[in-house]
Amino acid sequence: MKFNIAIDGPAGAGKSTIAKMLAERLGFVYIDTGAMYRAMAYYYMTKDIDIDDKDAVIAEFDNIGIELQYIDGVQHIFLNKEDVSSLIRTAEVGENASRVSAIAEVRKKLVALQQEIARSINVVMDGRDIGSVVLPDAELKIYLTASVEVRAQRRYKERIEKGQEADLAAIEEEIRQRDYRDMHRDASPLICVEDAVTVDSSYMTIEEVTERITDLAFEKGYQRD
Repeated sequence: MKFNIAIDGPAGAGKSTIAKMLAERLGFVYIDTGAMYRAMAYYYMTKDIDIDDKDAVIAEFDNIGIELQYIDGVQHIFLNKEDVSSLIRTAEVGENASRVSAIAEVRKKLVALQQEIARSINVVMDGRDIGSVVLPDAELKIYLTASVEVRAQRRYKERIEKGQEADLAAIEEEIRQRDYRDMHRDASPLICVEDAVTVDSSYMTIEEVTERITDLAFEKGYQRD
């Protein structure tokens, strides 16, 4: 019996970090849906294609191949056979990923791939529309959130630690704009579905959040093999 966990929530809530830790703890496969959209955005950026030109974006679909592979226990994302895992983690790629993900045809292409992966194995998948669109029948749905101020502080700290320039006020505004865009887009907007459990990570440690969701998985009927 497969058991899928869907984690949705706004940017900077800690979805990827928690999902990775949760997958490791439970022995599930972590599917980084955000990396898929980042890879798509990265392709268009390297080809100098205007992401706001929907027709141009769609016209390139047949030239884009995205794969997920686990290498030494770490998930890598490949774009047309090239490992782009480290190249897609810039703020610019993230912003463009948010824009490209608003295109319904892009979402349809990647959702089909995500659903195919989740049909036969236990997965933890995080994103904006996992519980509502990608895995509507997931055994456990989580809406992971945190205040805008806390999320901005986290992003600020991340960038400083990476040696990047960072402006806290600007990051907070970026997050507010991205929240609005994600929640108001026509294609699969970010929502908290009725059967999701809301977890506010504002004043919780990563370990505390992971423990909470682990407990919820067992409450929902997950049993270790």
